[in-house]
Amino acid sequence: MNSEELNSYDFLINEEDEVMLLLYEQNGEPQEAHLDLKPGSKDAILFRNENSSIPLLDIPDDVKDSLQDADKILVCELSPTDNEQEDHIVYAYEAEVNL
Repeated sequence: MNSEELNSYDFLINEEDEVMLLLYEQNGEPQEAHLDLKPGSKDAILFRNENSSIPLLDIPDDVKDSLQDADKILVCELSPTDNEQEDHIVYAYEAEVNL
């Protein structure tokens, strides 16, 4: 798996309009995570802990709309493997959404 694939992420929205962010495991344990939306932009930054942040660029409009109405987002970090069928969740946590 190359570094571009390791830096990829995806959003899912359920029927209750709740958003989940899926990404590969990052360095360090998440603590007091929060997602800061950039006003007037399709970008955001996920702050996982004091030393780790992830830029989320060009967020789809439907996800951005759901995030603007949300207090929290569920984040799932997956183990990186060569076989997607073997991926498993390493960290699952909520991140506060800040506008």
